[in-house]
Amino acid sequence: MAPMPLASSSSKLGSLLILCLAFLAAVHRSAAGIFDEIELIWGANRTYFFMDGESEALALSLDQSQGSCFRSREKYLYVQIDVEIKLIEGDSAGTVCTIYTISEGPWEIHDEIDLEFLGNVTGEPYTLHTNIFANGVGGREQQFRLWFDPTADYHTYSIVWNPKRILILVDGKAIRDFKNNEDQGVPFPTWQSMRTFGSLWSAEDWATQGGRVKTDWKQAPFVTYYRNYNVTWCRPSPGVAWCGDEPKDSTRFDLDANTLSDLQWVRSNSMIYNYCDDSVRFNATTLPKECTLQ
Repeated sequence: MAPMPLASSSSKLGSLLILCLAFLAAVHRSAAGIFDEIELIWGANRTYFFMDGESEALALSLDQSQGSCFRSREKYLYVQIDVEIKLIEGDSAGTVCTIYTISEGPWEIHDEIDLEFLGNVTGEPYTLHTNIFANGVGGREQQFRLWFDPTADYHTYSIVWNPKRILILVDGKAIRDFKNNEDQGVPFPTWQSMRTFGSLWSAEDWATQGGRVKTDWKQAPFVTYYRNYNVTWCRPSPGVAWCGDEPKDSTRFDLDANTLSDLQWVRSNSMIYNYCDDSVRFNATTLPKECTLQ
């Protein structure tokens, strides 16, 4: 069943019921998918699972009263997360769709790997906003304009987290590489397991053109679709017990030539903001240390 946009409030319940029944009828003959991997934690009354072709899919929605959010049932330490997302069509100004990982310990030392899709007015491109927190330290924003329309179809967004680096990929193309420079005094997530979260929420005070463009709530409910959520645990070198024991001089997680080429292409053609290049925000003495080590 193809994704169906939510219509008026009067037809919403009927559409949800039909889609839920179709999903429940089909799920018993499907392999484990997003339905088994995640749980809804808020806005459950405005979400639904459905079969999108052969894939289990989840629709998150947002109106003026509330958005919606899910999280993974499991926590992970060193993993690759892949998920296909189809973003809000049309005027999405003020909305934020996310996929991210976050630890569950004290906030002041939390780890987080963020992908946030900042909505825009019709015809204007989405901004993919990324950030990385380690031991409570964030402020590592990089932003990108995607080279395709992320509302026309599903695209795969990936977080690759291993002891040597964090990679963010779009359709298999690396767009960001954050290296483990703990030995140089730069925090890196190495010991706190994280869950995956996905959400759709309102941030009209800052999300679109710095908050100058507000959400047109007459367009609500806004809907984003997720499917094919996959988890691949980190695999160490032969003879190594787990990825955390990978020797520091191992080349297991080094980047190949194609990945390096992708990163260079994205920096030249798609990146629109890099905290390391922000001379207004930082000077020579306040520039984050990792910016001098890249």
